[in-house]
Amino acid sequence: MGAWETNIVDKEKKRREAEALWDEIPELTSAGKNFHGWMPFEDVVLKGLASDGGLFIPEEIPSLPNNWIERWSRLHFADLAYEVLSLYISPSEIPPADLKAIINRSYSTFRHASIAPLYPLAPSQNLHLLELFHGPTFAFKDVALQFLGNLFEYFLVRRNASPNTHSRHHLTVIGATSGDTGSAAIYGLRGKKDVSVFILHPKGRVSPIQEAQMTTVLDANVHNLAVEGTFDDCQDMVKALFADPETNSAHNLGAVNSINWARILAQITYYFYAYFAVMNSSSFKSGDKIRFVVPTGNFGDVLAGYFAKQMGLPIEKLVVATNENDILDRFWKSGWYEKKPVHGEAAKGGLARDGAKAHEDGAKETLSKAMDILVSSNFERLLWFLVFQGSLADTVQLRREEAGKQVKSWLNELKISGGFSVSPEILQAARVDFESECISDVATIETIRDFYNASSESKTMQCNGNSVSKTLTNGQPSQKTKYILDPHSAIGVAASLLSLTRAPPPSTHHISLATAHPAKFAGAVQLALGETEGFDFEKEVLPAEFVGLEQKERRVRSVGKGEGLEGMRKIIGEEVKAEARR
Repeated sequence: MGAWETNIVDKEKKRREAEALWDEIPELTSAGKNFHGWMPFEDVVLKGLASDGGLFIPEEIPSLPNNWIERWSRLHFADLAYEVLSLYISPSEIPPADLKAIINRSYSTFRHASIAPLYPLAPSQNLHLLELFHGPTFAFKDVALQFLGNLFEYFLVRRNASPNTHSRHHLTVIGATSGDTGSAAIYGLRGKKDVSVFILHPKGRVSPIQEAQMTTVLDANVHNLAVEGTFDDCQDMVKALFADPETNSAHNLGAVNSINWARILAQITYYFYAYFAVMNSSSFKSGDKIRFVVPTGNFGDVLAGYFAKQMGLPIEKLVVATNENDILDRFWKSGWYEKKPVHGEAAKGGLARDGAKAHEDGAKETLSKAMDILVSSNFERLLWFLVFQGSLADTVQLRREEAGKQVKSWLNELKISGGFSVSPEILQAARVDFESECISDVATIETIRDFYNASSESKTMQCNGNSVSKTLTNGQPSQKTKYILDPHSAIGVAASLLSLTRAPPPSTHHISLATAHPAKFAGAVQLALGETEGFDFEKEVLPAEFVGLEQKERRVRSVGKGEGLEGMRKIIGEEVKAEARR
């Protein structure tokens, strides 16, 4: 027995004793029928999705301690994460020493000492870039998935160490990916005890570097399945497995996609960390305001900012930045949340080299493919809080029930009619904390090019026919900055420039989230900069970790599009048996 397991065995007795003194962390579901249930944080993490189809949310958002600025403002990222997460995770669930150890293990894999450094992109305009791509897969998802992987292992090892355990607890994580989620999940779960991870990706429809990141991981518990078809075929297979009682009973399925509450929770930390970084800088003056600009598709990243703001972090606005799949931008502009599927020529876009052509669900293909969505899977969590906070019901329980029923009604309307509208009061409440922008592929490329060349000229951004003029002076130096943005981060920066016209410096700072390293989307970067004199992708963009990655040994199993549920059951069973022999 290793030191990690011995430590858990020693503390299991203490944990059970502590449960008599501490309540379980209560969780509600955003759109389900069961508004009275309480569920431990451990079960919320391992289940991922509520049994009634709703998403887990905390019973209440904790407030910050009175001296939080003095105590937290100079902390290292991992220490700050402990302070933030401790407000949500009861010591009866994870003792403080164990939580610290989990957090430290999670961020020890990052290449940068700061974990999430802040870069002064345009100093005289108070525009800062929060680099979230210093984890093992060079994407912001590492911040949450490294933590989630260690949580899974901790809970499962602890369950198996309990003297009351009669059979071994084992979790089989199954997910579908069109790129970054798969690699981040694999790197978060590789080598973890009592966890198997199966990632389905559309064969030949993810970028070469993303495919290599996934398939060259040879840990016994990692299983890559290359599916003939599209991302939607992968997703359909995953949904069928989760809906199948036989598969769930045999393999105890778990999820790691952005609806898992622990992923949202882990991301709250970097809003505090970035806020303190600006607050401690020489450019910040007493009374200055801070805005965060977040490129997002499924709304999880920016939702973490909402929780930070509700806790008491004085964020002036959260700016939602979308690509041309603009359901979120249209909601904030009109109050309508409506699918607008496109097909055929209208859907064409993006670059096959970067993994485009992975969808056939009506989303428009763009250069920022991780944001190519029809609906945002985490948006219902915000809707729940908007209804709950605006309810005039007499009791908290009635307000919860009203919120759950209203969200469920909206989602049913979305399913049946393709969209729904909210009341003027709900829209006004949503606009208190949020603004939004939609950024086109043309503007994305211009932004990558402009911040590499540090040009200063008037440009016009267009998204679905709407034009907004902007001037890219941005306080940049006359010489080239050589800063290279990936297409998703460029959307955040482009939206920041538009937000600057409404909330200009010197009294307002903008923090734009950089969600991926530019090498992960080489096609878009080459499209933007390939003709720029002196630009050299291998020297200026390609990290050492990617050199030779595509030539490494791989382990991947091909899956026919027509395998069906029976075929997938068989494949998972065979792979799990093979895992035990490795």
